[in-house]
Amino acid sequence: MSMRPDDHRKKWDKKEYERKALDRIQKIKKDEIPLPEAPREMLKVRDYKVDLDSKLGKSMVINKTTPSSQSGGYFCNVCDCVVKDSINFLDHINGKKHQRNLGMSMKVERSSLEQVKERFSKNKRKNEDKPKEYDLEQRLKEAQEMEEKLKEQKREKKKRKIDEEQAGSSNDGGFDDDMMRMMGFSGFGGSKKNN
Repeated sequence: MSMRPDDHRKKWDKKEYERKALDRIQKIKKDEIPLPEAPREMLKVRDYKVDLDSKLGKSMVINKTTPSSQSGGYFCNVCDCVVKDSINFLDHINGKKHQRNLGMSMKVERSSLEQVKERFSKNKRKNEDKPKEYDLEQRLKEAQEMEEKLKEQKREKKKRKIDEEQAGSSNDGGFDDDMMRMMGFSGFGGSKKNN
């Protein structure tokens, strides 16, 4: 260490501090052997339904003494925290911190070839069990029948309307149409007549 008056910086003895660091490392190795962490369970599919709709559209009074589990937002029992909206709640329960608190790692079990083949065969069987949803010829035939029914209904409706008009014009109080026309009465707001 130089003791010059213009040298005001503190000087460190590197060898002394290296020795202290090595002593500290040796002491940690002797005294504290860290216990191996318990192996965490692999990430798996959630076996419960996430309830996002139970408080939807409901109002509640919240004051200072209301417990956090009943306050506004979504409460996580595992992490003991409140999340304000549903999107962030879903992000939280799928996140690393929540999964660790559940005792799971974020690693997914690697599937073997046999498991993949089994899943394919299961899905294939499920698809074969489903009846074919539609047959093109059958659907065309049904569509034509429906179209014919609609046309027939329109014809009947039009025919009924014409019949009603004719019945209404013949029931005008027993007066002759020619006589009424000569007197200047063509009608009082009834249907139009082409003469």
